[in-house]
Amino acid sequence: MKNYTITVNGNVYDVVVEEGAGGGAAAPVATAPKAAPKAAPKAAPAPKAAAGAGSVKVEAGAAGKVFKIEANVGQAVKRGDAIVIIEAMKMEIPVVAPQDGTVASIDVAVGDAVEAGALLATLN
Repeated sequence: MKNYTITVNGNVYDVVVEEGAGGGAAAPVATAPKAAPKAAPKAAPAPKAAAGAGSVKVEAGAAGKVFKIEANVGQAVKRGDAIVIIEAMKMEIPVVAPQDGTVASIDVAVGDAVEAGALLATLN
């Protein structure tokens, strides 16, 4: 028998698994919820925008991980130019400039996990 602690939707369960006869797949024997669920680790807050941040927000359209940053602060961009590339479900999703402007701030780093609607950059 093996004991495991499993968290599902914030609820913590202790599970005992016993090997089946003939070395087949394991089957759960018993589950019992723990008295107090553990708190899920909090994501680090996104870096704050620089003091000279622009008025046009560039936000994530989907939750994912920052794969690549295509633009630099001070760079002129045209509407539709990629600013940041988000990876979600093994797909690369470009987040583009909503209008022409200059990149005022990049508010994420490669590897950051972001939620849909999260501020990625600003433009002037």
